This record gives sequence, structure tokens and C-alpha cells, in this order.
Amino acid sequence: MSPVVATMSISLDGIGAGVNQTEERPFGEVPENALHRWMFETPDENRAEMEAIVAAGAFIMGRNMFGPVRGEWDRDWRGWWGPNPPYHRPVFVLTHYPRASIEMDGGTTFHFVTDGIHAALDRARDAAGELPIHVAGGPSTTNAYLAAGLIDELALQISPSVVGGGLRLLEGVGPLELEQISGRSTSLVTHV
Repeated sequence: MSPVVATMSISLDGIGAGVNQTEERPFGEVPENALHRWMFETPDENRAEMEAIVAAGAFIMGRNMFGPVRGEWDRDWRGWWGPNPPYHRPVFVLTHYPRASIEMDGGTTFHFVTDGIHAALDRARDAAGELPIHVAGGPSTTNAYLAAGLIDELALQISPSVVGGGLRLLEGVGPLELEQISGRSTSLVTHV
């Protein structure tokens, strides 16, 4: 069976996103460079980890990771990434509001799942074949999968910043027994 890998960039204090997300501020009140400088300023030294993040056969994400639209889908929001998102595979977006699938350039198709985390994982398993399934976030979605015991591997990119507040990874998850299988530091991030 395909492994389920959760990947997330977090601050030293465990923040993976801020509150009060808007279209202009995808990470809410957390500056984007607090969590993702390593991707944009030093991509060459983090190439292997960046490639691993998008090397899944299918992805799962929460609605907030997909965009700032709340409630019913009242406009044609197509994600933060422009016409060619980096996934190039099926992406299953958890939501409470039905929406037709959206096909994007490069092979990414966003499917909207209204019947919970288990249903999204079943659909991702069907789509991924033997490739891994990545839970791409945000923190609430990742925490739900961790609390349910559905994550096989947790891949963190820990930025050397303290944010002070926001949505925290591992909040409400309960005790976990984890084993570190790798770790590598570069100039702007530690990969664990």
C-alpha cells in the first residue's frame, strides 16, 4: 500500500499558518518568508527536499490550503498557484461544500471531497497507484490525519523563526511515538 506522508513547513514554535487568511495574505498574519524563505532564496541547496514534496501520486489538502474562499463556492477560485500548480497529479481538497473538479495545466486536477478525511484518503489511494500520498496541509488537516493515526511519515521543514501565534502543527493531536529517520540542515531550514 502507498505510504502516506505529511509534509509541512513550520516555524521553531510549530506554526504552519497564520490566522485571518486573505487572498493577498495566503498565510494569514504569518509572513510567507517566515516559513518558506528556504524554497525561494536557496532552492539549489534544498532541491532534493523540494522534489520529494511534489513526488507523490496524489495529494490531500484542506480548504484553507487551497484558498481563502469560505462558505459556499461563490466565485471561480482555482488555487494560489496560477494555471499550472506544482502538483501535476490529483489533489483532493477537504471541504464542507460540494464543487465540481477543476482540471489545471500540467496534470493537476483538484477534486473536492465533502465526506471527510477517510474518504479523501481512499480516493487518493485509488489515484496514487504505488506512489506515495502526500498530505500537503495546512496544519488543521495534517493534525486530523495525525490524530487518526493515518500518517506513515512526517516530513518537516523547520525554519529558524519564531512566529508567536497562528495555527500550530501537532495541536490537539495527543501523544505520538515518532522515530527520526533523517535530518539535514541547510542555511535557512532544517529538514527532519
